[in-house]
Amino acid sequence: MNRLPLLLAALVLLLAGCGDDRSGTLGPAPTAASPTTAPPATSPRPAAPPPQVSSPPPTAASWAPASGTPTPRPTGTRTTTTVQLWFVRDGTLAPTRRTRAATVATSRLALAELAAGPTPAETRAGMATLVPGPVEVTRIAGGTATVVPPPAFAAGDERALRLRRAQVVWTLTQFPAVRRVAFTGGPAELVLTRADLDDLLAPIVVTEPVVGQRVTRPVTVAGTANVYEATVSIRVLDASGRVVGTGFTTASCGTGCRGDYRATVTYRLPAAGAGAVEVYEVSPQDGSRAHVVTIPVQLAATG
Repeated sequence: MNRLPLLLAALVLLLAGCGDDRSGTLGPAPTAASPTTAPPATSPRPAAPPPQVSSPPPTAASWAPASGTPTPRPTGTRTTTTVQLWFVRDGTLAPTRRTRAATVATSRLALAELAAGPTPAETRAGMATLVPGPVEVTRIAGGTATVVPPPAFAAGDERALRLRRAQVVWTLTQFPAVRRVAFTGGPAELVLTRADLDDLLAPIVVTEPVVGQRVTRPVTVAGTANVYEATVSIRVLDASGRVVGTGFTTASCGTGCRGDYRATVTYRLPAAGAGAVEVYEVSPQDGSRAHVVTIPVQLAATG
């Protein structure tokens, strides 16, 4: 048997198994990554933080707790204003009030009402104005109101002129910004305060109530007085003049000096109607009523 072909075939197979690496197989597929040879795991990049949104500063309301009472807000502006007017009664100054539509020019409003004069009820009570026409306010600065009176302001005797000036001075100095009044338009400027004209006040001045006011029980009575031992007496009268309430108080100064007083007086009246509040001094000589000031009012029923 010839063995040469068999030997040649075996040689060919041996040479095929001993080829270089560049032409050999890669071996079996790996079943797990080697910790030393496997590439490091790629971690995802952290997400960028969300952009910071700038919030507006908190308002006053946002600071309040949700369960708390909300901060009140203005519901509107004042629609009326009340000013005091000083008229003349029995040769002395006598106060009253007016309530009108609100205005920033309260001093001009007060002087216009002063020139307009008293109401019919005030006229019946003896009140009048000596101011012949509107007095113009040209400036208020440094506590001084500068005014220009109408041409007829200087007419009449000296007392009438002083009363006119006193009406203007006492009316304007009710406002905190005014402490004195400068009268211009004449030969020379004249500056006056309340103290320069307080001799034109009656011994008893009633600032509350005013003529025609509707009052309830107890009625508040206030004003200034310069009376014996500072004692101020009060009566409440019905329409027939019957006394339905009495009281008294003491002023903060008296017997030679003027002081403030305030009192509340009760009264009994079954039906509402006209009446009067009477304020007076009891004479130290004979006990009579002296320096009587009568304020006609409307009395509410007391039930």
